[in-house]
Amino acid sequence: MSSSEPTKQKLWGGRFTGKTDPLMHAYNQSLRYDQRMWSADIRGSIAYAKGLQKCGILTQEELTQMIKGLEDVGQEWENGKFVIQEDDEDIHTANERRLSELIGSLGGKLHTGRSRNDQVATDMRLWLLDEIPVLVSSLKALIAVMVNRADNEVDALMPGYTHLQRAQPIRWSHFLLAHAWALHADLQRLSQLIPRVSVLPLGGGALAGNPFSVDRDFLARELGFQSIGENSLHIVPDRDFVVEFMMWASLTMTHLSKMAEDLIIYSTAEFGFVRLSDAYSTGSSMMPQKKNPDSLELLRGKAGRVFGNMTGFAVSLKGLPSTYNKDLQEDKEPLFDTLDTISASLRIAEGVIATLDIDVDKMRAALTDDMLATDLADYLVRKGIPFRETHHISGRAVALAEKQKTPISQLTLQQFQSLSSTFDDDVKEVFDFEASVERRNAIGGTSRAMVKRQVESLKRAIA
Repeated sequence: MSSSEPTKQKLWGGRFTGKTDPLMHAYNQSLRYDQRMWSADIRGSIAYAKGLQKCGILTQEELTQMIKGLEDVGQEWENGKFVIQEDDEDIHTANERRLSELIGSLGGKLHTGRSRNDQVATDMRLWLLDEIPVLVSSLKALIAVMVNRADNEVDALMPGYTHLQRAQPIRWSHFLLAHAWALHADLQRLSQLIPRVSVLPLGGGALAGNPFSVDRDFLARELGFQSIGENSLHIVPDRDFVVEFMMWASLTMTHLSKMAEDLIIYSTAEFGFVRLSDAYSTGSSMMPQKKNPDSLELLRGKAGRVFGNMTGFAVSLKGLPSTYNKDLQEDKEPLFDTLDTISASLRIAEGVIATLDIDVDKMRAALTDDMLATDLADYLVRKGIPFRETHHISGRAVALAEKQKTPISQLTLQQFQSLSSTFDDDVKEVFDFEASVERRNAIGGTSRAMVKRQVESLKRAIA
């Protein structure tokens, strides 16, 4: 091509007569990563071709030929036979170029009234709508593993912690379900996101709308969108759904990271409550005795990666003027990476939870009598003393036991009565860890019945 010929291979080339700087072409090109939207792009184009036929731009014969050509292009992608050319900037350019090679100049009619601006926005929404059900399934699978373990291991008692200090006895199942409930909320939020993703941009044009009265209600039905963008200036450049999805992913990864952190601590020799499967652990290149919880550490670390994707794109978005700007091309890599990262993370978390072992004896051995100090205060409440007084009395009992260098349960009745005459022989019944957890029998508590209630509730939620 001479330097004076228009650059017709590019969808925007008619205005330009000079060749694009090769560095600029590489800088501008997005096909290396947006080709993963090939199926969404083909689907959107088939629907738009039907819309063009409805408004008289295409004949029925031309539509049939165009749909066949688009399906052939899609089959090439499916079979790994699509040949990318040097001038293919993005998935839209590549597909339209190949379509025209297959059906001739008729392929040039496909872009009538359509801009890459509304095309790429449609592709991204279609692609994400296809991926969300996969994430829903992965979340449900992870929750199901946690719920099943909680159901089967309800007898295991362990210390509950606040400020990383032993606080009160709980059931291992109650701990596990605490994380499951956080993921259940993530499942709800993901479903609530769908209506804001499922808004049709196609037919919005570059910014001002479609000049051929294309039937956008038809396009929405054809592509399965729940609603239609009512303002072309808004819907075409709108990437709020990208930011919101990455915000959702950031919060979900936060919950996975928190769970990972707990399990990392509980897997140390100092705790020994859980043992990770060899399938989700690695060793040390120097120290042969080491078994490192790399799966959990990566879950924790990749949360920062997802946060970075969300923050980076939000910063790009915040300073843009209205309508489409090329900055918006920076939406795809963080979106794709976020999707890939959280998809893998959910599956890894499921594998970790499904295969770890718990050491019931070490959990039980970590329970100490001082963790029942609140139960001691409650004992006095049941005998009619206000809690603020009983809290003080129980604290004095803890101090006395420390002074005597004996467990609080080993204080004599006389020593207890030196703190309050209300103590009686039945005070010894306080120092029973199983009884302590069973007393937490209000909804939300760690008693067996309330754990079983949680199990059944979560089972219904993910059914």
